[in-house]
Amino acid sequence: MSERPSIGISGLAAYVPPYRVCLEQWSEWTGNNPEKIRAVVGRSFRMRGSEQSVYTLAATAVLRLIQNYGIDPSRVTYLGFGTESSTDNAAGAVILKGMVNDALRALGLATLPRTCEVPEFKHACLGGVYAMKGAVRYLATDGAGNQAIVVSADLAQYARGSSGEQTQGAGAVAMLLEENPGLMVVDLAAAGKSSDYRGPDFRKPFIRFNQTEPGHHGHLNDFPVFNGPYSTACYLEATVAALGAMFEKADERPSTWLKDLAAIFMHRPYQRMPESGLALGYLFALSRGETADREELAGYCDRAGESLDRVVEELGSRPSIGEAADDPTTPALEAYPRAMNVIRALRSSDAYREVVTEKLAYGADLVAELGNLYTASLPAWIAAGFEDALNRGVDLTGGRVLLIGYGSGDAAEAIPCTVVPGWEIAAERIGMGDALEHSVALDREQYERLHAGEHVDIPRRVFAEFVVSHVGERSGPITDEGIEYYRFVG
Repeated sequence: MSERPSIGISGLAAYVPPYRVCLEQWSEWTGNNPEKIRAVVGRSFRMRGSEQSVYTLAATAVLRLIQNYGIDPSRVTYLGFGTESSTDNAAGAVILKGMVNDALRALGLATLPRTCEVPEFKHACLGGVYAMKGAVRYLATDGAGNQAIVVSADLAQYARGSSGEQTQGAGAVAMLLEENPGLMVVDLAAAGKSSDYRGPDFRKPFIRFNQTEPGHHGHLNDFPVFNGPYSTACYLEATVAALGAMFEKADERPSTWLKDLAAIFMHRPYQRMPESGLALGYLFALSRGETADREELAGYCDRAGESLDRVVEELGSRPSIGEAADDPTTPALEAYPRAMNVIRALRSSDAYREVVTEKLAYGADLVAELGNLYTASLPAWIAAGFEDALNRGVDLTGGRVLLIGYGSGDAAEAIPCTVVPGWEIAAERIGMGDALEHSVALDREQYERLHAGEHVDIPRRVFAEFVVSHVGERSGPITDEGIEYYRFVG
């Protein structure tokens, strides 16, 4: 019996709206400390314009992927869409297929075939990872020999004055998956996963839209119901649980496994979150290790004034963070308070630099410009990371890369990948830096009006992308009320 071909990622392409909010200026508008915001959150975020929707962002990213990599669309028989911002509760990625095919016809190219599957995946910020896993499984079974495209796209919106306002963002990243990939092999068999119901962790109940009037082009403000500290605790607990499930399948010591990685890319709601999550993951790895690992962990515990036994016990327990959700009078609980205190001692160590700072370094400077892209955050960091490694002249060939995805609710995935020979050719075509060019700096009035869903005409360069042309208003025998229509601008 012949060996099954490896399956993975061969390319990535991104589209982010040009409308940029500088967080230093935002800090001045809102009375926040710009240095703290820069250290914890990043440098800027993007907003969708009046003429844009999650579908226009996603379709533009898919079209860029096809053009950048010279893909034959007739070979693509799976188009998966990961998002929590879609505005149609019936149709999935078929909307994107129709948009992309219209553009391909206009460009005189072949179209996506009638046999193309068009699923949409939703689980907060993890939808894109689930779509990618679905593509890998499809290519390993009835889709063998074909290609798949997965696009992750979202609009991260938060109410003004909320603790999430500075973590907004908008964008889309499309990826090409196939047998014998050109960038990296995805090893689902070695992956770890976790899920648990977390009540009101981060939700978007439809009742929020009750008696609201959509803005121009049908825009509604999609502000989530959330509790920042509680959501942070859920992220950290789920990350540790997924890593633990992955470590159980690994043949190496967990701490060595992490240290041997070439790079780590994580879901990034804001800059500090993945740093804390990975640091906690390293302490967890030490707590599951051998004598040398326990001795290293003991040193950090001593410096932090914590008991080694209690920290190990805490890291091996299932935190009862749900109490904060069940009783609104209960303060938000940290998932691992003792371990989080130990992280303060870990930050000054060589291990922190080796495992956290260096592993998260590739592409980190660029993604600090993006803001929170929800389900597109992780693929955006992957794209930025490979492009950054290429520009630095780093040889990642044969290196193991870890992807850690997370979606509120909560669910997490830890997926190992292996970089293939010749990855540089695929990385040259990503164009992540190019996707951030031609930005338009928003002033305070423009930002506030866009945030409110008002129509704002802002001069900008429009080329080879989709825009919303209008929203249907017809009623009668054939009605299209609320349906978005799109136009390709070549």
